[in-house]
Amino acid sequence: MRIIVVLGGIFSGIGKGIVAASIGRILKEYGYSVTAVKIDPYINFDAGTMRPTEHGEVWVTDDGGEIDQDLGNYERFLGISLPKGNNITTGQVYWHVIRNERKGRYLGKTVQFIPHIPNEIKRRIAEAGAGYDFVIVEIGGVVGDYENLPFLFAMRSFEVELGRNNVVYVLVSYMPVPEHLGEMKTKPTQQAIRMLNESGIFPDFVIARASMPIDSVRKQKIETYANIGSENVISAPDVDTVYEVPLQLENERMGEKILHRFGLQQIKKPDWTEWNQMVARIKSPSRKLRIAMIGKYITSGDFELTDSYISINQALEHAAATLDIGAEITWVDSTRLEKIGTDIAKELSGFHGVIVPGGFGSSGIEGKIAAIKYCRDNDIPYLGLCLGLQLAVVEYARNVCGLMGANSTEIDPQTPHPVIDVQKSQVALIKKSKYGASMRLGAYAASLMKNSLVWHSYKKTGRMERDMRLIEKLKNDPGNAFRIGDISGDCIIERHRHRYEVNPKYTEALSKEGIVFSGWHVRNGEKLMEFIELPKLRFFAGTQAHPEFKSSLTDPAPLFVEFLRAAGE
Repeated sequence: MRIIVVLGGIFSGIGKGIVAASIGRILKEYGYSVTAVKIDPYINFDAGTMRPTEHGEVWVTDDGGEIDQDLGNYERFLGISLPKGNNITTGQVYWHVIRNERKGRYLGKTVQFIPHIPNEIKRRIAEAGAGYDFVIVEIGGVVGDYENLPFLFAMRSFEVELGRNNVVYVLVSYMPVPEHLGEMKTKPTQQAIRMLNESGIFPDFVIARASMPIDSVRKQKIETYANIGSENVISAPDVDTVYEVPLQLENERMGEKILHRFGLQQIKKPDWTEWNQMVARIKSPSRKLRIAMIGKYITSGDFELTDSYISINQALEHAAATLDIGAEITWVDSTRLEKIGTDIAKELSGFHGVIVPGGFGSSGIEGKIAAIKYCRDNDIPYLGLCLGLQLAVVEYARNVCGLMGANSTEIDPQTPHPVIDVQKSQVALIKKSKYGASMRLGAYAASLMKNSLVWHSYKKTGRMERDMRLIEKLKNDPGNAFRIGDISGDCIIERHRHRYEVNPKYTEALSKEGIVFSGWHVRNGEKLMEFIELPKLRFFAGTQAHPEFKSSLTDPAPLFVEFLRAAGE
């Protein structure tokens, strides 16, 4: 096993995850098999109970993991599905060690920080990296954080076990250019290197993030301080799209240099043709569309947090590149749409399409419902994701079916018409406050109504055919059979993260008034509605799933492609 450790200097959010994903993509282009592990030093067991404004979007894996959003970057760049075991948190490590101690698995020895905590970290990384040529390990936070010490110690221990030639360190640091000086400063990066050295780690590569390319003078300064050749100080200025980063790193021969450091050669010649074409379309689309995202996790104090919906943003970018158009996203705070006197038409006029993403809680709900009604009344292309499907059902029940007061029991437990209700299996969990990893999580199969909008969307891209092959493999696996359920006809598979479903008591009444339930998941006789659509409109669809989690640059999510196609028309 060869390990590439990616660390951050100065402050978080400078792009460690994108750098890690880009290095992985480069090595894959050279013919090597690559996986990636994200280490999060927080004590939370996983990201499932965190607000998006606290730690960014919660990524969901096929096997039901609620994970840091960087795993999404890895999957999108590497084109593989990663299991939840590829995310390691401090909480998981200590929980496992303490549980083993309670079971007497340490043969009566004193359980201590060293060696038990680093050994557990190494065990998890080795398990995740088994069978791959490279495992890229991104350590969250920044150099100097107390929380990172156990993980840095574990990396040093790997050096002893695997040999220094099989462990490479990449430090991603920032080079500020203070306005009052007008000069790029290397001192913060020098301090990050010094703190890393104090842990016994010496970087092999320094990725210099900045608003502009780093010059030879600055490279020389880092070379002197870090004691590495300036050719291993890689310039990584800001780019228009994250998908430029692998190309940017390759311009400085990053892949070649990493292979040389490991004493390896190329297995195959990289082919960036398709990747370059998609990047060119993102940067210079033939035309642009304006898309409104109606959400509530978009502000923190005076700042806008687009990371709360990063996978949806990326899925739109993938679909737009496929169609050679640009999707300009405007984040609309749903709580603002609820204010008395708000002119919804004025707020949403000029948009070619509207998306209502997933979310939890009651704030901003009526604003989202008002936006959905505007789209339905004015035939504006609409895509509802998870909560977006649920609220589309609520809006239709109220305003078309005449079910006054219809709502989700998540929003109004006393609603006279609970058209959206909690799953039976979730009731007991909520009563016992078992919130962590207890929703309907991960990949689930859905049977589709033939010739429906949703069916055509998946059929066009070839996605349905690939999903059918995957479903055939999974349905005979006892560990995954429950995710497949009782399938019939043409099926697809998407990831989920929710507790509430369309209430089966109302599906017949809703169907009579025009809603088409075009996809469903059946298990143990229970039929859960997965897709809705209004066929009389140019594009009005919702899904209980999160198709954005399976979208990538070269394999966009079908519903996003058709949504943008309709918006363009």
